[in-house]
Amino acid sequence: MEDFKRMAIFASVVEQGSMSGAARLLDMTPSAISQHIRQLEREAGITLLHRSTRQLSLTDAGQRFYTQCATMCEAANRARAELAAERQEPSGELRMSAPAGFTLHAAPALGAWLARHPALRLRLLMDDAPIDLIQARVDLALRFGTLADSSWVARLLGRSATVLCAAPQWIAAQKQLVQQPADLAQAHWLDLSRSDKPELELHWHHSASGEQAHFQVLPQMVSNHRSAVQQFCEAGLGVALLSAHDVTASLRAGRLVRLLPDWDMGQLDIWAVTPQRDVQSAKVRQAMEVLRQYFAQLDGMQQTL
Repeated sequence: MEDFKRMAIFASVVEQGSMSGAARLLDMTPSAISQHIRQLEREAGITLLHRSTRQLSLTDAGQRFYTQCATMCEAANRARAELAAERQEPSGELRMSAPAGFTLHAAPALGAWLARHPALRLRLLMDDAPIDLIQARVDLALRFGTLADSSWVARLLGRSATVLCAAPQWIAAQKQLVQQPADLAQAHWLDLSRSDKPELELHWHHSASGEQAHFQVLPQMVSNHRSAVQQFCEAGLGVALLSAHDVTASLRAGRLVRLLPDWDMGQLDIWAVTPQRDVQSAKVRQAMEVLRQYFAQLDGMQQTL
């Protein structure tokens, strides 16, 4: 690295026309500049500059050496400019991972932003299983629920209420109305689970009275994909606890009905996770803000459910 420094100093001496000029530009003393040039010449075993009291002139070898030094400095300046541009304007490839359930939200959340930045490319990796951000070279990961302890940097983007849903045909087939949690003890449950023992523990409380409800159920159908659980629910195969963000359209279209709306069934935290603790690039910063605004908009919509 010291050689590169001396090469940059040599290029500056040539471009400024004197060691004192280079010293002022680089905030160094003329004697320090002179020492670096002499060290270059000693290591090369060749004279690079002819010195006189009034001027400096390049030897033939010095002229050829300067050309390469100037090229190196120009490349370094371009590299710094690239970094500066990366901080200001999204560009290059954004590698993002998200659960499969994010499929429903990807285009509404990110489409307009991507259209505004044609120099930006998105590579979206959809997988419900957590992946190693470093190994997969992921810039930004979306995670839902409680985060496991890790060295990653997490930012809370929003929360989605958990709502209990069933299809109209399932409700019509029941012998009694679902008016309280106890009415669901024998229902067919559908659940998102990656466990070999997918028992579902439910802890709810009534929003007005504070009444508590605690019970366990064994789901009839489980899947490691949230969208599959919702599809089975819309098909009338049972009841499911789903994210309000995911089911807003289905509730408004009548494909699903919300059950026990007066009961608080918890919330799902939504996290942006990045592997870097230092300054983020423009594409990562803006992507997190775009997603935060999108989920905030969904929060406003779910208030009307």
